[in-house]
Amino acid sequence: MADRYLTLLSEKFPNRNAVITEIINLKAIMSLPKGTEHFVSDLHGASSAFIHMIKNASGVLRRKVDDLYGDTITEQEKRALCALIYYPDERIDLVKNGIIPLSDELPNLSPLNCSEASSNLNTWYHRRLHQVTDVARAVTVKYSRSKVRKLLPNNFAYVIEELLHESSIEHDRSDYFRAIIDGIIETGSADDLLIQISYLIHGLAIDTLHVVGDIYDRGPGADKIMEVLSTVHDYDVQWGNHDIEWMGAAAGNQALIATVLRVSTRYANIETLEEGYGINLLPLANFAMETYGNDPCTIWQTKDFENNPRLTRSAQLMAKMHKAASILQFKLEGQTILRHPEWNMSDRLLLDKIDYAKGTITIHGKTYPLLDTNLPTIDPAHPYDLSQEEAELMTQLSRSFRKSEKLQKHLRLLYQHGSLFLVRNGFLLYHAAIPLNEDGTFTSLNVCGKVVSGRALMERIDEVVRLAYYGSGKKKDDALDYMLYLWCGAGSPLYNKDKMTTFERYFVKDKELEKEAKGAYYTLANDEATCRMILSEFGLDPDTGRIINGHIPVKTIQGETPMRANGKRFVIDGGFSKPYQEKTGIAGYTLIYNSHGIQLVEHEEFESRQQAILSGCDIHSRTLLQDFSTHRLRVRDTDLGQELQLQVQDLIRLRTAYETGIIKEK
Repeated sequence: MADRYLTLLSEKFPNRNAVITEIINLKAIMSLPKGTEHFVSDLHGASSAFIHMIKNASGVLRRKVDDLYGDTITEQEKRALCALIYYPDERIDLVKNGIIPLSDELPNLSPLNCSEASSNLNTWYHRRLHQVTDVARAVTVKYSRSKVRKLLPNNFAYVIEELLHESSIEHDRSDYFRAIIDGIIETGSADDLLIQISYLIHGLAIDTLHVVGDIYDRGPGADKIMEVLSTVHDYDVQWGNHDIEWMGAAAGNQALIATVLRVSTRYANIETLEEGYGINLLPLANFAMETYGNDPCTIWQTKDFENNPRLTRSAQLMAKMHKAASILQFKLEGQTILRHPEWNMSDRLLLDKIDYAKGTITIHGKTYPLLDTNLPTIDPAHPYDLSQEEAELMTQLSRSFRKSEKLQKHLRLLYQHGSLFLVRNGFLLYHAAIPLNEDGTFTSLNVCGKVVSGRALMERIDEVVRLAYYGSGKKKDDALDYMLYLWCGAGSPLYNKDKMTTFERYFVKDKELEKEAKGAYYTLANDEATCRMILSEFGLDPDTGRIINGHIPVKTIQGETPMRANGKRFVIDGGFSKPYQEKTGIAGYTLIYNSHGIQLVEHEEFESRQQAILSGCDIHSRTLLQDFSTHRLRVRDTDLGQELQLQVQDLIRLRTAYETGIIKEK
């Protein structure tokens, strides 16, 4: 009697021929070169740079153009071709409207075409369609036709498939392809075809995209990054602490809602809230003006407000909103910490350490003057209670976060495509840390009633994060509270510092109090033996496995390197977001893992989308590391290959069941 699984499998493959065909297909796929994986981290709202990186595949497409054409076309034409591939809609409009002269687009044409170059747009279409098709053919060569076919637009699927399989050897076929392009131009379809082929190139140049945490905060474009991610055919996110902050806020954690508001106003980044997600900040603005109308809010000025043209008229209002959000955060954090003594965070309860009459605070037995003593909403007898006005404000803001369709859509994407860690193709990905004791052993933590460490800790936290959104009752409430611990708790693998000294940075002038001591992981994980132990804990071969982290900016200008522990660990936070670039000296890293091996690419600052479209300027990148394999990696060498091999084994069992009559063919 056939087992149930084979019976179900037979519905998809009803006879031996169908089984044999699929076995051949899977074995052929396993022999293809491994797809290209890109790893990035700590995007922090830098949408323009991130979107350009997606479009140019971290410089891979420019190298493809160089490989294809070498010295046969000029540098100017290479830039023009790449600009067209990256931004086809906008670039075509500039050429058609004469803003970019055709003579600039096609320098050094052959004498036959030279006289037509400035006047005949068809010459430009012919050349660009051939070139864009060449690049598309170069990036599709490692994929099966069926995979490419699935990504083709319905209206041009046949045409693009024919062009991709052009042979320059067969003269008759060349005439056939020339006739196709002539027909495309004559029917006015050239614009659409150029756009669709360029989008196909974008989709296939990066086979899989891994975002190792922190999409949110700092820069103004996190919502735009999420929208672009939703169009990527294969991506995953390892949640960072700033992602968890926004996820907790979107799920209803009021302390994290206040935190999102504080960080957004501190960095003058309210576009993401207002324009991106439609969060109504008018109640906060009104409350701040009524409460702090005559308060200069000197210490609450938005970061770098003097050089921020967006704040010319609104700096004072933003400072008042910043102060209001901060006081709300400190109160709501205190309420949450009081509910959870098991977190051992009582040292972060500071509002009850203030002498409101004297304007001082006592921390660790030492008394300091407060830098701001105008705290009208705090009741000294009950410092963590919200005033009636604050409670009403939080109700309004919470409703606005819950009712934002776009925010909730992006929250669901982070749950569907995200996780706390990922094991993939010999890499272990997590944003910040695996909590370790000083002696190098794994730290045990109480996570919503379960004491766990190592991999079990990461799996339990992943489960709790999902309970915060999908759960119900007390388990959901506790899990939602725990999102705050993940944001700022000492044992959190997303933070892993002894404390978050936000309060001290605002209120006390003492650099020693502002210090946040990193957990043991950040030192021990620079040692190869520690990394090998962690890799083994997660089921990876310590000899060949590697760890990829973000979270801590790599200060390249101070001589730091992203490669740690003899190459066992990569820290790829290079400062995509502008506020970090003063620390890093660069503008981000991309780790690329393709069929040839590993490359680590370092990026310079992205000038602007407008300049990239108009002049063809690109993100300048340089390769820091090339660790190429002795043999070209195939799909069979990947996790997907192992899965396909299991499918082949099941199909062989089904074929045997057909041949022995256990299951009847249809």
